[in-house]
Amino acid sequence: MVNRKKVAVIGGGVSGLAAAKAFAEKGHDVTAFERSHDLGGVWEPSRSYPDVQTQSPKDLYSFTDHPMPDDYPEWPKGPQVHAYLHSYAEKHDLHKLFHLKTNVALMDRKDGQDGWTLTLEKDGKRWEEHFDFIAVGTGQFSDKNTLSHPGQEAFTAAGGQVMHSSEYTDSGMAEGKNVLVLGGSKSATDIAVNAARSGAKSVHLVYRDNVWRIPYFVGGINFKRLLYMRAQEMQFNTWGKAPAQRLIAAALKPLVWASFRGLETLLKLQLKLKKWDMVPDEPIEKTVSCSVPIVTPGLFEGFEDGTIKPVRGTIDHYEEGHAVLTTGDRMPCDLSVLAVGWKLGVPFLAERFRDKLIDDDGQYRVYRLSVNPDLPDMGFVGFNSSFCTVLSAEMIANWLVRFADGKLKRQPTEAQMLENIDMMLAWKRTERPAAQVYGGLCSAPFHFKHFDELLADMGAWKRSRSNPLAEHFSYPHAPAYGEFLKTTPTYTVEAATVADLEERVPEPAE
Repeated sequence: MVNRKKVAVIGGGVSGLAAAKAFAEKGHDVTAFERSHDLGGVWEPSRSYPDVQTQSPKDLYSFTDHPMPDDYPEWPKGPQVHAYLHSYAEKHDLHKLFHLKTNVALMDRKDGQDGWTLTLEKDGKRWEEHFDFIAVGTGQFSDKNTLSHPGQEAFTAAGGQVMHSSEYTDSGMAEGKNVLVLGGSKSATDIAVNAARSGAKSVHLVYRDNVWRIPYFVGGINFKRLLYMRAQEMQFNTWGKAPAQRLIAAALKPLVWASFRGLETLLKLQLKLKKWDMVPDEPIEKTVSCSVPIVTPGLFEGFEDGTIKPVRGTIDHYEEGHAVLTTGDRMPCDLSVLAVGWKLGVPFLAERFRDKLIDDDGQYRVYRLSVNPDLPDMGFVGFNSSFCTVLSAEMIANWLVRFADGKLKRQPTEAQMLENIDMMLAWKRTERPAAQVYGGLCSAPFHFKHFDELLADMGAWKRSRSNPLAEHFSYPHAPAYGEFLKTTPTYTVEAATVADLEERVPEPAE
């Protein structure tokens, strides 16, 4: 039996919902905070651009006990995902735990004090509240990255518009305009396609580097049946290989090389990458990570019919009615959409703790992509970014509550965590540089290995499907992982008295 904790969950998107459910389910006193007016995170409609849809098929974007509706398409649209997240919250009675329109201004830890103190803001009021444990569920898409270029002020004064991709919320914004989309991510290509279909006068997609892009169907086969497999995952240079595994990998290296060259050839032919001068320089096996974009339907068709023009470069400066690129190209531009991603970080965490969390090269020091031994009584849910975001968040949330309660079968010591963190950082920096994207907070393409470690830590006696063909040649199956979680040891939480809880909840200050 463990003591009931007063737990704060920060964030009301996929990760925050998973964390709130996991901690509440174990009997803890959960209070969750979301700065927006609604749950959903990036899927909340006011933060979504038109026609946004998941990169992952719905089978890979669902909780273990709550499949997406049968009538949803294979790649659900933003409003459908938003409704799905609300239905999950309703199923587990999570709405009552969340305080909306409540901003976490500061998260600090007083010397000699366990737990953390949050400085909260709502409706002009500001107050402090102390918690035994904090689950940070803001993920990696909380604060938008912003750019400015010379001449931007005069450009906008003359009627031009510059906005972040999350601010492109209405297709009518592009109608009759010369649109420039900066970036090569899926959000960039989604917006370029939407603008072209919405009556834009011209659309230029300006991107810096060629990257491997994966279509929804590779050679007519749903990519989830080709790329989300344990057998495929084993072909990449994973961490922590035993000597015998290294010998096997060396022996199979020619076959693995041929397999990836075949995939590259197929992508080049299917997408006509040479025609558009979009063949990447790096081999696909060295670059696969969370930054690999899925091809937006209609993108290459837009290239073919001329409604979208790809241009390699970036913005140097603005002139009235134009954007001038570093290549010297002068693009007509009335609307500049900057699809440049999000700031990775924890801005509300006191700076002295951020220094312990992030190395000088931007890599995060986190064990199992969740906790740092120098930051006790807290952990991250959603930092383990992947191609199956919802399942990854749910798995780490279940791991984190057991870590917080000291109930992992393999409960790590501080020394063990530090040793593992250093090993993982060395692997990212030397053996797999692609793993350094997003501050090293990406489990892709190693979904199975990441989940294996979490389940082993939790003491699950079942960690794979009984059918070896399904286990090795099929994608991660959320309901199956739900069954695996049920095989972990159970425990109870000692309830706090009503008086204890009332004493610990201060009233907001005027």
